[in-house]
Amino acid sequence: MELKEQIEAAWDDRSLLKDEETKQCIRQLIADLDLGKVRVAEPVAEGWQVNEWVKKGVILYFPIQEMKVIETGPFEFHDKIKLKTNYKELGVRVVPHAIARYGSYLAKGVIMMPSYVNIGAYVDSGTMVDTWATVGSCAQIGKDVHLSGGVGIGGVLEPVQAAPVVIEDGCFIGSRSIVVEGVRVEKEAVLGANVVLTKSTKIIDVTGEKPIEYRGTVPSRSVVIPGSLPKEFAAGTYHVPCALIIGQRKESTDLKTSLNDALREHDIAV
Repeated sequence: MELKEQIEAAWDDRSLLKDEETKQCIRQLIADLDLGKVRVAEPVAEGWQVNEWVKKGVILYFPIQEMKVIETGPFEFHDKIKLKTNYKELGVRVVPHAIARYGSYLAKGVIMMPSYVNIGAYVDSGTMVDTWATVGSCAQIGKDVHLSGGVGIGGVLEPVQAAPVVIEDGCFIGSRSIVVEGVRVEKEAVLGANVVLTKSTKIIDVTGEKPIEYRGTVPSRSVVIPGSLPKEFAAGTYHVPCALIIGQRKESTDLKTSLNDALREHDIAV
């Protein structure tokens, strides 16, 4: 509670960032984020709770840090935030040239192919962050998730967003998919390649006689592919992107199933 009160006070009065005690509180918060002791968002009985004060603390960390040269072997960086370390002790596999920033949490069993995890992010056990995938600032990634090659999970800092992206346990996110603006993908859902989800994207369940529309949330165990909808403009009718729920992941499907298998179950060519 003391950390929360100090950070809230500094958020309202930025002159407090000059005080050493305030700086220490912010740095303690980032250290706790790095260890997974606190989270920007966490599951509760009603769904997900966003801890706004933690997000504020992450934002306040930048102005109190100085630019420094970071050297790792032949590579050189120039930044305000150091890189995450001690992967062996954490039980995390990190393939060159994967990078995670200090202040992100990686649970035991996480595998990072050449990829990027930003400050404030939480990546739970058994998750694969595949080649050139990015996990944005403060994003919440569950257990046994597969973020396929080139996946983009948006952050909350640039620009500042109200809520982080949440990818729940057991999800499979297909190659080059993009999930941003606080969208929540519920447990064991499968996104096909190139699915783009923003807060305003229409997510349409087309499995029944009538379409059912969602926004901001992909229901649990849904199998989703890219789609398009006609829209009238002054210059004529054009198609805009949407996402289509074309089925449900079968109970018999192994949680480690490939995306191809999950889509073939619903007669979708891959």
